Amino acid sequence: MALPQARMATGASGTWVLYVLTDAPLLEWPMHDFGRVTPMPTVQERVRALTTLGYAVADGPEWEWNATRHTPAPKHLWAATPVRPITPAVIGGSAA
Repeated sequence: MALPQARMATGASGTWVLYVLTDAPLLEWPMHDFGRVTPMPTVQERVRALTTLGYAVADGPEWEWNATRHTPAPKHLWAATPVRPITPAVIGGSAA
């Protein structure tokens, strides 16, 4: 797995959460809570959340879906996609 990587899953409260895995400690990962259980956030909502966190999808909006099962807990659904940091625009040779 290459970093950074965005993941979306249900958090402890059951709401959808998007977070960006980086080489920073876990508690410092950028995170956005969508604040709802249903409906699942759309691709457009995920892209907006990533932009707010300072990231963009690296290779188009394709998200890979995965499911884990820890018995006796129910199946856990999550999605992942590679991302890249959004760099500030450079105007006239200096950072804006």
